[in-house]
Formats: sequence, C-alpha cells, structure tokens
Amino acid sequence: MDIRHCLRLWFGVSLPVSRRAYLVSGLGLAAGKYLCEMAVIWMLTGLWLSPIDFLNPSLAARREILAAGPEWLGWTLFAWNLPFVWVALTMSVRRAAGAGQSPWLGLLVLVPVVGLLVMVALGLVADRMPPAMDLSADSEPVTEPAAQSWSQWLTALLAGLAVGVVMLGVCVYLIESYAAALFLGTPLVMGAVTGFLFNRPERKSLMATVRVGVVLVLLAAGVLLGFALEGAICIAMAAPIVAPLAVAGVVLGKAVADTTATKGHSLLPLVAALPMMAGAESLVQQTPMHCVLTTVEVDAPPEDVWHYVVAFPDLADPEEWFFRCGIACPLRARIEGTGVGAVRHCEFTTGDFVEPVTVWEEPTRLAFDVTSQPDPMVELSPWRHVHPPHLEEQSLRSHRGEFRLVPLAGGRTRLEGRTWYTFDMHPQGYWKLWSDLAIHAIHRRVLEHVRQLAENEPPRRRVAATIVGAANQDRVDHAGRNPEGATVAVVETHHCDACGRGWELPLADGKSVAVVGKAICRDCYRKADH
Repeated sequence: MDIRHCLRLWFGVSLPVSRRAYLVSGLGLAAGKYLCEMAVIWMLTGLWLSPIDFLNPSLAARREILAAGPEWLGWTLFAWNLPFVWVALTMSVRRAAGAGQSPWLGLLVLVPVVGLLVMVALGLVADRMPPAMDLSADSEPVTEPAAQSWSQWLTALLAGLAVGVVMLGVCVYLIESYAAALFLGTPLVMGAVTGFLFNRPERKSLMATVRVGVVLVLLAAGVLLGFALEGAICIAMAAPIVAPLAVAGVVLGKAVADTTATKGHSLLPLVAALPMMAGAESLVQQTPMHCVLTTVEVDAPPEDVWHYVVAFPDLADPEEWFFRCGIACPLRARIEGTGVGAVRHCEFTTGDFVEPVTVWEEPTRLAFDVTSQPDPMVELSPWRHVHPPHLEEQSLRSHRGEFRLVPLAGGRTRLEGRTWYTFDMHPQGYWKLWSDLAIHAIHRRVLEHVRQLAENEPPRRRVAATIVGAANQDRVDHAGRNPEGATVAVVETHHCDACGRGWELPLADGKSVAVVGKAICRDCYRKADH
C-alpha cells in the first residue's frame, strides 16, 4: 500500500474501508497522534500526557497540562486535530456502509464515550457490503435543467437550516444549555442533510456541493444576526468549529447519496438523535473552574508597584482589534477603604466589577472575590439591543482574582495576575481557548499599564540620613538616633504626583498630603475641588 493510496483512503470519500483497513489505520493514526502530542507537550511544559489523559473524553487533565504551556499551544493543538476529525468521520461513515449498516452511524464518532464504542464496534464487525452499494462508483455528475437545479438548492438549504433552527430552540431556549450537541453535532448534521438532499436524485459535482455548504453556513449566520438571536462577535467565535463541520457534513452527505442506496427517510433518526443527545448531555455536563495566569516583569521594587495594583488611573484607548469590536475593556480601578474588607471597583467599557478584598498583604499579595460583573462584551449587530441568553445569564463568570508581587534581583518585581472563572458553554476544550485569550488580553492591558506607571514615576520616597559626629552612619532608629546616641537629621525627598515638583522636608512635617495612595503638594491639593 503506497502513500497515495493511504491518503486517498484516509482523506477521500470514495474508496471502500474494510475492517482490516479501519483497524490498522485507526490504531496507527491514534498512536502517531498521541506520540506527537506527548512530545510537544513535554518539550513546552515539562509535563507528561499519559495515554489515559489522551483518551479521556472530559479533557480535564489535558486542560491542566495546557495551562502550563504558552498561550498559542491550545490553538495549535486545535488546528492539529482538525484533519484527524475528518479522517475519523469519513472512514467511519464508509466503514459503516461497508459493514452493511446505515452510513450515518459513522457520525457518532464525534460523541464522547459513544464515539469510542462505535469505533470499536466498526472495527470488529465483518464486511457485509450489499450488492446495491458501490463505494467505488466514480460516474460523472448529471446535468439537469436550471429550474430543477435551483429547486434542489432551495430544498437542501431549507432542510439543513431547519435542523439548525430546531436545535437552537431546543438547546438554548428549552434545555437552556449551550451543549456540545449544538456546536458539534448540529452543524455536522445540517451539512449532511443538505449534502444528501442536494445530490438526490441527480448527482452534483463536489465543488457545487461544497458551494452549497458554504451558502448554508452564511445563511445560518444571517438568520442569527438578522433575527437578533446572536451578535457578530459570537458568530465569529463559533465559526472556526462550526463552519468546517458543516462543510465536512455536506461532503459526507454527498458521499452517502452518491455511493449507497440509502433512502431519504434514513435522515430522520439522525436528526431526531440530536435533541436527545443534547438532553442527555445537559444532565451530566459539568462546568469546571479555570484559572488564567499572566505575568510581566517590572523594573521597580514591589513597594513602588503596590499602590498601582490596588488602584490605577485611566488607561489609554485600546489599540487591539478585539477591544475595539466590543470585548469588555478595562478603563481604570478605584478602591474604597484599605485592608481586608475594602471594596475595589475595576471599571470596564461594559460596567464595573465589584471586588471585595479578601487578602491584603502589602506589598506582595492582593486577592479579592468578584460579587458583581458586567457583560463580557457589547455585541456587534444591526439591531440596537442584542441580549442572547449566554450574555443575560452570564455564562462567562469571574469568581475571584489575585495579584502577586514577587521581588526579583536588582530591585525588580514579577507581577502576576490571576483570574478564576467558569464558562458554561460546551465543548469546554474549544470555548476555553476563546475565554483564555480574552482574559489574557485583559490581564496584559492592566499589567502593562501598571508596569509603565511604576517604571516611569519618580521615586516617591527616598530617605536620606546624615549622622553628625558618629562613625556608624548606617544604623538609625525611628526616633532619629543611632545606637551611639549621635544626633540624626532625617529628610524625605518628595515628588508631587500632580505637578511633578520635588522638595525635601523632614520626616512627618505635615506639609505633604496622601490622597488615594498618591503624594501631592499643598498648592495642588488646594487647587483641587475638595
């Protein structure tokens, strides 16, 4: 078996798949995929991906491992998995047909746990291809009148769109769950229904079938946007997983229509299985807690960084495209009180996060709960107000946060920002990529702002001691005397945070004023409206 034959067997839709080819290809590709992922993860994180973690459908262990790697690792593995998903789908559909079963049975390989059982069953059942099925058929597409062609276009598109509308109503408004069945099963079945009906009774070309699949995706997005069911941001986030599955579905639907004697009514059990899968999923799905950590290094000691962590002035207008498109963007932070029990308000473009302080360890650690939060975004839409359930019910919810200031050599500080959150959308492995991306962007915007403020601000307090008549000039107590009893004159160098004027005054002379952690001179204080 040469490499060209293997590629046609794995990625094509016409070659029949025997039990032996299915077992050898499945085990070989799974082993190669595991070894590659294990090696990459170990090199980037130093952690080992065990075979059990690799096969675990919950992906919980894999999420913990990926959290220790670079931000791009999750997206890279997502792209890496796409061709393997296609191979699993197309070979399972052809294997089910070759075993004398309904080809649609092969689509179940995407269902967690069930998919593994289906693959095992397809690998064990004997080849029983009926004479009516010709998986090697390669006839030319039939040319039909234009009116009939448009009729098939319309029928196929409306049927596929109907599947999506029904599943949206069942999952979002009846079950109230953004389940994996909605984002994985629904686009695949929508495409399969469209591709099958588009190629029955007359066969169409592959390119024409792919075009109808693209139109299906655009039409579904237009319905969501036009009826104010979703905004453009959420549609764009779902597109990388929904669009490929829909196009894969139309190609598989065409393959089943072209190469098997499967009737149109065989689609009914496939469509009926979707809401049942969604209902079952809603009973067992869990929403785990995630943690996002972002760090920067600041060329200033923790004592100079601390007060900007507690509260910081206005940030510059955002330059990142996602903030400009409507993702919640931090603006400023203020605090009411000091110590444990103080309430921090982090103001975003969509509203305020209310954060009661739970840990105040100046100048190394500030932790807080999140008792109230605004919407995570303002949706882009032709309508004035768009409030899909996942925004109204806050599917993305922050629970607590923390800043750590770790002293480094040379008077530097490693500033760490953490957010603990839950995201009630599935599949978690996919949507966590987007939520982590957004939270990292928010962290970086705040931490970089704090870094710039701390590094660009003149030293706020520099204490200089002049000891008169004593050899030991390094040991000075709080009373202004050294152990030898010599007279000590202690002065402070102050810098006004408002006008920048500097002056030297004895300690605690009462001529400087502290306001919200800042030092200002008397003149600027009197000019302000207090």
